[in-house]
Amino acid sequence: MTSCYQAKDFIETAEGLIFAVVEQGLEEGKVLCFLRYIKQGRGWVKVATNEANQHLKLNAAQYLFYSKKKAAHLHAVFVKDIFLHHSPRERLQTILAKKNPDLIEQDCITLCRLLIQKGVSIDTLGITGSLLLGVQKQSSDIDIVVYGRENFHSIRQIIKELIVVGDLNDLNAKDWLDSYQRRSCDLSYSDYVWHEQRKYNKAMINERKFDLNLIVAAHDDTASYKKQGAVKLQVEIIDDHYAFDYPARFKIKHDTIQEIICYTATYTGQAEVGEWVDVSGALELASDGVQRIVVGSSREAEGEYINVVAKFR
Repeated sequence: MTSCYQAKDFIETAEGLIFAVVEQGLEEGKVLCFLRYIKQGRGWVKVATNEANQHLKLNAAQYLFYSKKKAAHLHAVFVKDIFLHHSPRERLQTILAKKNPDLIEQDCITLCRLLIQKGVSIDTLGITGSLLLGVQKQSSDIDIVVYGRENFHSIRQIIKELIVVGDLNDLNAKDWLDSYQRRSCDLSYSDYVWHEQRKYNKAMINERKFDLNLIVAAHDDTASYKKQGAVKLQVEIIDDHYAFDYPARFKIKHDTIQEIICYTATYTGQAEVGEWVDVSGALELASDGVQRIVVGSSREAEGEYINVVAKFR
């Protein structure tokens, strides 16, 4: 089944490579993904984009992949070459059942219990990032996966309420600065924080940051795309229903361009209906004639952004 591999899952190969799945479904029989960890000795080492590409080029070029649908260089693995599938749902259940969790796992358990007390079903949650693989460090964040758009927005509201009563905390100035520096985004610090504070998809538990990641069924998009060059526009958002999806989608009011597609987590949930944004990205033309702007056309997305210029609280 193509649906058993979803974004935020990890897949492992026999060579000792762990890839993060980036999208549900297959292309040319392969799972679209990106190399995140390489086995060294008995442990796993996390790798950055350039290091990942270079390692595959030298050692496992069969996993380098050019997606014709996305007109982008990714990594991809045939289903038959997947040695182990790391499932966020299954891993969270294992953590919740542990008799001697470490400090990070205990924070994760405490967070889940708070959500359960507010009526959240544990079946709608999973864990990704380092906790999914059991390679967490003392400084690791908690990356919660939420299955279903309605569940996700409900939990965002719960987080807002838990911050108000003090069971969770908002990020402080140092936390926001750390988050901003890690993102390396093309917004000013103040603009970055303004956008993030109203999303309620991250907060602190016991001085540890956690993030929410929405997982929904893949969009039925059979079109292929060709890049038309860089573009910068100021446009109005007319539909934000898919703003927190992966990729995030924002319908815009424009004569020839239909929407903004965002593959960069920094700009997920970035704008709301009625707001005007400055957007910088890659213009793409679909095989059906529709045009769109892609933010995150490369993994680093240098020079690409979504920034609200008419701000409404």
